[in-house]
Amino acid sequence: QVQLVESGGGLVQAGGSLRLSCAASGRTFSNYDINWYRQAPGKEREFVAHIAWNGGNKNYADSVKDRFAISRDNSRNTVYLQMNGLQPEDTAIYYCNAERLTSRYWGQGTQVTVSS
Repeated sequence: QVQLVESGGGLVQAGGSLRLSCAASGRTFSNYDINWYRQAPGKEREFVAHIAWNGGNKNYADSVKDRFAISRDNSRNTVYLQMNGLQPEDTAIYYCNAERLTSRYWGQGTQVTVSS
């Protein structure tokens, strides 16, 4: 089993940056693909970014491509989401998600608020 804890959210002005972290417990973290999702008030949860278990494949939503960067450090059981050029429309709760075969785990989320 994998337990996930997100951190690094906060309030930032438009154009600013934040780095989110997703810290995992469990010895098998390095076997899991990790995704970041976000959910804005009144909207459905949406995909943001993906990184494969070995860091070899990364994908991004079109809305964040060229602004966000996902990375992982399996020695620290942590995945990062570097967010640059933040805009008010990026305001949401950000969740990380671990996937492997039929297993899927979620963190509790971290709030990101971008003021104009």
